[in-house]
Amino acid sequence: MTGTSAPSRRVRRAALIGVGALTLMAALSACSRDGAQDTLNRVVSTAGLDVTSNVRYGPDVRNVMDVYAPQGARNAPMVLFIHGGSWENGDKDGHKFVGESLARAGYVTAVMSYRLAPANRYPSYVQDAAQALKVLREKAVALGGNAQNVFVMGHSAGGFNAVEVVDNARWLAEADVPVSAIRGVIGVAGPYSYDFRQFSSAKAFPVGATPDEVMPDRHVRADAPPHLLLVAADDDTVYPQNALNMEEALKRAGIPVTRTVLPKLGHITIIAAMARPLTFLGGTRQAVIDFIEAHRLP
Repeated sequence: MTGTSAPSRRVRRAALIGVGALTLMAALSACSRDGAQDTLNRVVSTAGLDVTSNVRYGPDVRNVMDVYAPQGARNAPMVLFIHGGSWENGDKDGHKFVGESLARAGYVTAVMSYRLAPANRYPSYVQDAAQALKVLREKAVALGGNAQNVFVMGHSAGGFNAVEVVDNARWLAEADVPVSAIRGVIGVAGPYSYDFRQFSSAKAFPVGATPDEVMPDRHVRADAPPHLLLVAADDDTVYPQNALNMEEALKRAGIPVTRTVLPKLGHITIIAAMARPLTFLGGTRQAVIDFIEAHRLP
C-alpha cells in the first residue's frame, strides 16, 4: 500500500507556501500589485472555513461581498474589510487573503467591493460601506457573527472609507446602523487628511469640493469608537502625516486612538503582511488581532 504520510504532506505544503511567498515577494518588488494578490490568493487556502460568496448589499453590480467565517462560528466578532486602489481600482476578489487570515483568527470577515470613481465619486463608495454594514448586521446570525460586535477595517483608499463611514455621523445614520455596534475602526495606510485637489485622485471627489468637506479628520463624531491607525514606515504613496492629523483629530474629540508605525513596510507590503504566509514581513496581522481582542465584546 502506498501513500503520503501526514508529516510529508505538511513538509510539502510548507514548501509550496514558501515558494508562493518568494514568488509574491518578487511580484511586490516589481510593484505588480495585481500579480502579487493573484499569487498570494493561490497560495492561501480556505479549506475548513465557511465561505459565502457574493452576498449582495445593494443594486449595483459591485455591491457584493464575500464572507469568510470559522467553521461552525456562533456569535463571533465581525469585521468588514474595504480594499484600496485609489477609489478607481481593486475588488473583493483580490483580498481573499485578508478574509482567510481574519477568519483563521476567529472572526467572521466580510470583504467587500464598492462602486468606483470617476463614475461614482464621494460619497458613493462611503455610502456603499454603510450599506454593507447594514446587511452584514442583518445577516449576522446566519453568518455566525454578532451584530453588536463589529469592526471596520480598510487599506489605503479603503482606509479612508472605513474611517469616514464610522466617524462622519451622517453615513451610519442614513443606513440605520447604530454606532454602538461598531467596536473599533482599523485604518491601514489610509489617506485621511490631504488636499486631494493636488493629485490624480481628485477625480474620486466632487468637482469644486474642498478637503474640509470630505476628509475624515474633519468629521470626527464625539461618540466614535476606538481607532487603530497603522502606518508603513517606508510608505511613499500615502504620507504618514495623514495618520498624524487623524490621530490629532481623534484625540481632540476624546476618542481612544493608537497610531503604530510598522518598520520596513511600504504601502503594499503593509497589507500583504496580513496574509498568514507573509507575517514575516511585519506586524500588521498581529497588531490588528491585538486591537480586536482588546475591544471586542466578551
